[in-house]
Parts: sequence; C-alpha cells; structure tokens
Amino acid sequence: MTKGIILAGGTGSRLHPLTRAVSKQLLPVYDKPMIYHPLSTLMLAGIREILLISTPHDLPGFQRLLGDGHEIGLEITYAEQPQPNGLAEAFLIGAEHVAGGPSVLVLGDNIFHGPSFSARLKTAVDDVGSGRSGCVLFGYPVRDPRRYGVGEADADGRLISIEEKPEHPRSDRAITGLYVYDAGVVDIARSISPSARGELEITDVNRVYLEQGRARLTDLGRGFAWLDTGTHESLIEAGQYVRVLENRQGVRIACIEEVALRMEFIDAQQCMALGLAQSGSGYGEYVVEVARSFGASG
Repeated sequence: MTKGIILAGGTGSRLHPLTRAVSKQLLPVYDKPMIYHPLSTLMLAGIREILLISTPHDLPGFQRLLGDGHEIGLEITYAEQPQPNGLAEAFLIGAEHVAGGPSVLVLGDNIFHGPSFSARLKTAVDDVGSGRSGCVLFGYPVRDPRRYGVGEADADGRLISIEEKPEHPRSDRAITGLYVYDAGVVDIARSISPSARGELEITDVNRVYLEQGRARLTDLGRGFAWLDTGTHESLIEAGQYVRVLENRQGVRIACIEEVALRMEFIDAQQCMALGLAQSGSGYGEYVVEVARSFGASG
C-alpha cells in the first residue's frame, strides 16, 4: 500500500516575523490552514496512511489541528525533523513508515489545483506501484526556469535530464514539490551525500532514478495551478487565487472533509457531524451542505 509523507519543517525565515510564532504550514490560505492543501493532495491520490514531519516546536500545532486523522478516515502519525537537513531526509526519518513500499512525498507549502488532478495522481501511483517506473515527478511550465530545479522529458514522458537552477535551462518545466517513489527511495536517500550547503538534496535522489532510466515526468500544463507559498507575496497570491475560485464557483478548494467523503473515506453522516462541529463558520456550513447533498440528515 502506498504511504504518504508531508514535509512541513523548516524555519519559514522568508515569512518572518509571521513564522516566529507559528509554522508556515499553519498560516491561512484564505479560509483554511495551508497544510490542508498538501493533505488533500495525498487524499486525492487515495492515500490514507500519512506521516507528517515538522520541527519539535511546531508539531504540537499540527497535532491539535489534525489529531490522528480518524475523523476523516486517515491514519496520521508524526515525526520530528529538528534541523532543515534537506528534503531527502524525509525518507530517513520516515523509513519505518514507508516500510519497503511505494510512497508519495509532498511539501507542506505547495498548492496544486487543476482538472483531473486525482486521476493524474492515481496514474502516477499505479505506475510506480506496478514497477513500470521507479519515480514520477511533476513538471510545471514557468516563465523563469532558472529559479527552479528543471526537468526535461522525451515524447513518452521519460525524464532525460534534470538540472538545479540552470543558467541555460533545457526546458521550462519546473520540478514541483510532489514526488512519487518506489520502495528503493529509502536506500537511495541513505546512499547520497550532503550537498555543499549541508543538505540531502531531493535532486540527487531523482538523479539516481534518472541514471537508472526509471524516472518519469508528468506535465501539469495549461489550466493547472501550482503555487509555492514561501514568501509574503506568494502567500497573498495563493489566498487570492483560492478566494476568487471559491467565490465564483461556490466550491471549496482543499476541503478535507469533502475530499474524505468523495473518496469514500467517510460517509455522509460522518461528514455532517464534522460540518456541524464547525457550523459557526462559512467553512463548516459548506461541509454541512456537502454532506446533505450526499444524503445526510440533520
């Protein structure tokens, strides 16, 4: 069974002074905590066993918010990353959680939204779970790829190059903070050495799969949104994006209770109870409406 990992560590220094008091991933993106977005991403992939990694200081906040996940049909556990030693360290910390099977890693400050996202995720998970690929990365076209890790794929989606902040990019596809790996990722993470900045780089893990010819790049193209909320400006932009879509369409993005219901992790009555517990807010009222549309009474 594929397991999920959310990496929600780091100091959030680019968002100081906000993040001197609270984790970046607990800050609001319009109407809900940022962490709801990566959590819903894993849920849309059909993943129910999730490890959330954060700093010792910030973990209690996530535990108060999400608990053990049983209310939305999940099993959420927690682990500490005392220092920001690189994204690949998530697989050393989460080695027991992954337990020799495939896994999906998502960064806690990345927001994904677009058509058929759940289907794309499930395809990637099935691709790795069946052994057809060792890893699947997600690429997004950006205006200035020199600021990102950049992936290049052939016509069949096979990854043929990956570069970190290249001066002369071979592609405009930035590698997003969403990664699907087979069981070998833990051993690969253990085998790499820290970079010049002292971190275990996820790009080095991806290069191993590239060299093995077992890496694929899924293109998140037109009509899709990928938002990184690491700065004050990008955090405001993400909130505005969510606000406009929700108000225009009348649906809530990354509403974890609705996702749990649609994925059949919980039933309509359970969803109703979760909505009623938050009924003093527009968010709670929306959850109640969704539950009723699925046949809940009350």
